[in-house]
Amino acid sequence: MKKILVTGGAGYIGSHVVRQFAENGNCSVTVLDNLSTGFASTIETLRSKYSNIEFVQADLFQWDFIADFMRNNKFDAVVHFAASLIVPESVTEPLKYYLNNTANTANLIKCCVESGTNRFVFSSTAAVYGEPEHVPQTGINELSLLNPINPYGRSKMFSEHVLRDTASAHPDFKFAILRYFNVAGASSDGLIGQSTLNATHLVKVAAETALGKRQKMSIFGTDYKTPDGTCVRDYIHVEDLASAHLRALEYIDANGSDIFNCGYGHGYSVREVIDVMRKVSGVDFRADEASRRAGDPALLISDSTKMREKTGWVPRYDDLEYICRTALDWEKKLR
Repeated sequence: MKKILVTGGAGYIGSHVVRQFAENGNCSVTVLDNLSTGFASTIETLRSKYSNIEFVQADLFQWDFIADFMRNNKFDAVVHFAASLIVPESVTEPLKYYLNNTANTANLIKCCVESGTNRFVFSSTAAVYGEPEHVPQTGINELSLLNPINPYGRSKMFSEHVLRDTASAHPDFKFAILRYFNVAGASSDGLIGQSTLNATHLVKVAAETALGKRQKMSIFGTDYKTPDGTCVRDYIHVEDLASAHLRALEYIDANGSDIFNCGYGHGYSVREVIDVMRKVSGVDFRADEASRRAGDPALLISDSTKMREKTGWVPRYDDLEYICRTALDWEKKLR
């Protein structure tokens, strides 16, 4: 039975990955989370359903603890989510992002090497691409230039470099870097979802507004060079993204390190997402136009051909209405 460590596993994406590993049956899963943005209740929900999940409350800033913890547990693989991820905040508090996202990740990788944990799946981001001058019709691929335009994207890019350099120096160490586009929705059975407080993610904010948890929401920027002037993003359902992590780990076990984009290959504008949420909720909620937020690129669409062809990943929920509906249903549970 494989021992998997999931850092940040009490959070939104991490918890869905924990669940899929737990369902596998051939894995024991240890979640390490400081609960700064994750939720103990999420882990309790999962542990009530799956007996092969353990939870450790700890912070990646506790470097000595992490070293001892890794040395004493002998994990087969680490799936690393624990990070700070709000783009505008990264602009105003860059040191928070470099210390947490880059320094803590580098230390975790060091502890993996020292403890003999030679498989590492890294939660990266499309923000490493920045604002591409040209996005092909098929989307951005993994060979596209890395040119992040905010500290969040740079902090993740630096961690990618640490992984590549570590693998070059230690041939037994293999990694998969997954560059996410925009993750949304909740589990299809409503068991877990995004519980983030003061959320900034468009789909969740729209769901909260549809349910009256917010009086209104904002459209940040209407003068981008996009068809309707608002930002365009590639939205991927969280369960499809979670399954990509399992496929990626299987792939590097049998092959070598690699980098994969995770998305559907087409985008929706802010206005289109709001319109779909209005449709599925039946509520014509208020969305006011506002100025741009710092660090937001106009257009990010993924070419995930490599992920599909190399790992056999097959997404199941490429449907914006379904994404919005599962997000809305989850949000109703949080009332």
